[in-house]
Amino acid sequence: MKILVTNDDGILAEGLWILAKELKNVGHVVVVAPDREQSGIGAAITLKKPLRVQKVRPLVPEIEAYSVEGTPGDSVILALEKLVKDEIALVVSGINPGPNLGHDVLVSGTVGAALQGYLRGFPALAISVFLRETRLYLDDAAKVAALLAERIASNALPANIFLNVNLPDLPLAKIRGVKITRLVNEGHIDTVEEGHDGKREYYCLVPQKINKGKDRTTDVWAVQQGYISITPLHIYQDSRAALIADSFFTAGLGTDLFQELKKKGGQ
Repeated sequence: MKILVTNDDGILAEGLWILAKELKNVGHVVVVAPDREQSGIGAAITLKKPLRVQKVRPLVPEIEAYSVEGTPGDSVILALEKLVKDEIALVVSGINPGPNLGHDVLVSGTVGAALQGYLRGFPALAISVFLRETRLYLDDAAKVAALLAERIASNALPANIFLNVNLPDLPLAKIRGVKITRLVNEGHIDTVEEGHDGKREYYCLVPQKINKGKDRTTDVWAVQQGYISITPLHIYQDSRAALIADSFFTAGLGTDLFQELKKKGGQ
């Protein structure tokens, strides 16, 4: 199984290489990521200038790695169309140090990279960890990605899958389980502030906290209550494939996945 790993935080990001290292236990990993941080760029691609690519020394041994002077979406397209010789079986984007919940998935570079893989017919995962003042539990997020990759490799999950995964900022022992969720109808950016730098006026888009979720079916509620949130995403929300995928997850993926995760955490 060949796995493409990418992100929106750049080729040197810690979460990228923790993810690549764990996925190396599942299959052959190729890393193709932007040469710099690209948060908030969504699924944008570069159309009016050339894209330069450099093969780089990996931070994890025996992994082929490329740095792209472009967006996360550019990185995935170049990887799938030109850079990776053998066929990719899975696209994984992350690990993002901060949540991608609700409306934020529409502007997230992490989710946007996974989307470019999904649009080309590949199963795709975007994975993030909720950011608080405490440390990030990136290793646990990588284990979740690896478990999902194993299920895709064994055909235990639908081939046309596109998942947005968010973990709470908690040690594995304190995570309460896995919830299959939907996106909350809310986002971070909803405030515009005005300022003046002494020369001219300017505006700033100011992130606000997403309100405490009350709907137990949403991604925000799940993460705030200490659960891992897995949200199936679809381009065509009323498609037959989307309905099949949702019913498959509702049938018990969360409990089984969490039991496996706890076993791995105890190793």
